[in-house]
Amino acid sequence: MRTTTARAYPNIALVKYWGKADEELILPAAGSLSLTLDHFETTTTVVPAPGAGADVLELDGALADAGQTERISTFLDHVRALAGREDRVLVRSRNSVPTGAGLASSASGFAALATAAAAAFDLDLEPRDLSRLARRGSGSACRSIPDGVAVWHAGDDASSFAESVDAPDMRMIIVTVNRARKAVSSREAMRLTASTSPFYPGWVSSTEDYLQQMLAACAAGDFTRIGEITESHALRMHGLIQSTVPPIRFLNPTSHAIFDAVAEARESGIEAYSTADAGPNVAVIVRPHDAEALAGQLTAFGDVRIVGPGPGAHLLDAAEAVPAVGDDPAETTHAGEGNRA
Repeated sequence: MRTTTARAYPNIALVKYWGKADEELILPAAGSLSLTLDHFETTTTVVPAPGAGADVLELDGALADAGQTERISTFLDHVRALAGREDRVLVRSRNSVPTGAGLASSASGFAALATAAAAAFDLDLEPRDLSRLARRGSGSACRSIPDGVAVWHAGDDASSFAESVDAPDMRMIIVTVNRARKAVSSREAMRLTASTSPFYPGWVSSTEDYLQQMLAACAAGDFTRIGEITESHALRMHGLIQSTVPPIRFLNPTSHAIFDAVAEARESGIEAYSTADAGPNVAVIVRPHDAEALAGQLTAFGDVRIVGPGPGAHLLDAAEAVPAVGDDPAETTHAGEGNRA
């Protein structure tokens, strides 16, 4: 084994992924489509830990808690099975976006981990199979393996992966309303939606229809239709989530105000459309030449950043490795024993 470092970027879904057909394999109930960003990256280093009895996770400069470490270790068990090895590792990961705030940190996190871990364990994977591997950590992570706009195919374990599709050039304005960790995780909210919402079956069937319309719009370079589908599907998803028992609300009053402001901007001649993943923060797709003007209008609602289509997950050289929590790796491993799983 060798020490490896990878970087991946989050993606924001334009046709949403919400609901699983298989919990263990993380197979989606319906396909989805997203834009991988060129900001808010996750950088992850995988370090061999010869003789260690368990994996260790250092997240954003601190030892991770037991739950976070267990999730990472479960994913690494799958990597070890593919490689036919039992080696334990130290994982150091750094996010440039708040973890668990609805800004797709799990997508960039597991895409980076999958890329680094596959290389560390000498797995020579094609992009399709690397996407399938990332999916086993977090469903949306499979969409951060390809560049730019990516479609995630529903299907079985072999056929459920993401790949890039052609689409017109666009920008996305991220309006960060709240950086706090969500009270209800996306995983738990998905489970509640599937098990308690009377509207869930209709959501699955209509999402497949939306995806086919979106793919046609991308192929035609039709930004207007892409935007209409994006905003409509986001509002459907959040309406669905609010129909759970008990109800879950990710959007807050500021989120709704942003949707309204973007609708008003359209009336004034700036063509833009809003979306939001499972959190209060809003993403707005806009034509490149309108991005600066609209971003200026949205600064009243929160921190604003203009992003564009970004690269897929990729390996970095040794100079960009994530630094250890402590100066002595041996001491760091010893201190982390209580958080191992």
